[in-house]
Amino acid sequence: LTLPRFVQLMDNFVGEDITLPTVKRLTAFIKQEYKQTEEEKKKQLEKVHHMAHMAQRKQLLEALFEKWDSNACGSLDLEEVVAVLRTFKGGMGKEALMNAKEQLCSRYPQLSKVGKLSPKALQTFLELIASKSTGNEDETIDNLVRFLTTSVEQRVEQSHTQSLQSSARRKWLQDIQQAAETSVTSMEPVYKAVVKALSQDMEAHGNNKRISAYIALLEENQLSPEQGQVLLRYVACTADDAPHLLNQVLHRDMKGISFAAIDQGKPIYVPRVQLHGNVHFWNSDRPVEESTGSLLVLPLYDAHWRVFGILGLDTLRDQCEKSIFLMHEITFYEGVCHAFSKAYHHICLQENVLQVAVTALDWLYPRTPSIHAVTTYLVAPGKDKEYALCKVITTDNTGQKEIHSSPVVLLREENLLRDYLFKCTDSSEVTLTSVYGEHHIAVPLQDLSRQTLGIFDINIGQHKKLPPQEQKDLQKMLKMAQAACSEILQRSLEETEPTQVLEAERVANVRHAGILFHRFMLQELRECI
Repeated sequence: LTLPRFVQLMDNFVGEDITLPTVKRLTAFIKQEYKQTEEEKKKQLEKVHHMAHMAQRKQLLEALFEKWDSNACGSLDLEEVVAVLRTFKGGMGKEALMNAKEQLCSRYPQLSKVGKLSPKALQTFLELIASKSTGNEDETIDNLVRFLTTSVEQRVEQSHTQSLQSSARRKWLQDIQQAAETSVTSMEPVYKAVVKALSQDMEAHGNNKRISAYIALLEENQLSPEQGQVLLRYVACTADDAPHLLNQVLHRDMKGISFAAIDQGKPIYVPRVQLHGNVHFWNSDRPVEESTGSLLVLPLYDAHWRVFGILGLDTLRDQCEKSIFLMHEITFYEGVCHAFSKAYHHICLQENVLQVAVTALDWLYPRTPSIHAVTTYLVAPGKDKEYALCKVITTDNTGQKEIHSSPVVLLREENLLRDYLFKCTDSSEVTLTSVYGEHHIAVPLQDLSRQTLGIFDINIGQHKKLPPQEQKDLQKMLKMAQAACSEILQRSLEETEPTQVLEAERVANVRHAGILFHRFMLQELRECI
């Protein structure tokens, strides 16, 4: 139990109407009666030390990854990491290294194709090496991290200018992720953040080249499958290109290099589009013979290293005919792809959680007439490292729902009467309270590490508790909603075998999130029979 959880559990236990002397007698009783054996104390201390050690290792790994990934592209080259690890202890652990690499590629099947390591995959790789080496595993991992950190510091030497460039680029990439976390379920702020990051980098580090940038996502081709099973739909672009490009569709049988980038899973760079012969020009106002410049198309990968779209950039609007993309720029654009992918899938996850909540509330309302209203919140970043609560669904006593496309944001310091919601978030435990004579039950939806990701604020009016059957149905709904959310989060993990890649499947996925709730309800019913 963390301190907030312990306090909340005790608060729920004593209730609202308890007197101060009774609370004092209860605390005195607990202090007197609580006993801990030496063995329990030892185990608890060991657990605390282990958790502190794991937290420190995580920080060191993050610092190592950031130092190595000096261009902020979001991944490391697998073979480069292997080459450095071969020199660990004079190459004594080569067999353990090769066995670990084989097992890593088995756990992450796409690794052998793309050859890239994410922060999570790097950690897994080091853990596998340690498990196959002789000696204490924890000590081996710590030694590996120290060795790699020293090696990288010697290999990656940045000038002051390069350091400033790297720092600025990381800030712009973080802005993309922040746009996703604060927009809850809207992609528009993410698209704007991507275009802004690319424009800022071009001004600061790209000789002020005039670029066009665009994002296209894969969809199933339902209208004309004879042109290919999938198509690319352009969902975002720089403002000047919107009239010609936004919502346009590229098919496989059309001119273009985008599908080649998708099939190969690698960026494709065309330094002179006028000499290539297979470039699709969307702007019909510009004669093809006047279309000069460079074109770069980068694949967008999800957490499982499957391509789900492309990021494209060109310099066709630039007056300088020899305007080209440099290597450091291309590497940064790979980082933008990685940041966009994380942001995009974060939004998808939020949409799925929202759909679970909608389905759960639809199931609950006919069965619980005593519930006056339910308000659903999602947790999002707030000011100064604080978090905010975003009101996403309001449901009245008839079951009518309002889904807020622009969520109402609650901050702790501005909502003292709703402090119970923040206590529920802090402790990730059920919180009971009374506001203006109406009783509220705040119930957390938890992520896989038992942190709060959302809250159901259930208003039961002047009833202190629900009738037994309604209480039972509420508990069942909450249990199934949590199970469905956990399943969604589990599937989003890098190690989980994926099943979908198309943008259209994102819509199907949202529907599937609602179906998950009913699936768990059906399983529960079967177990009871």
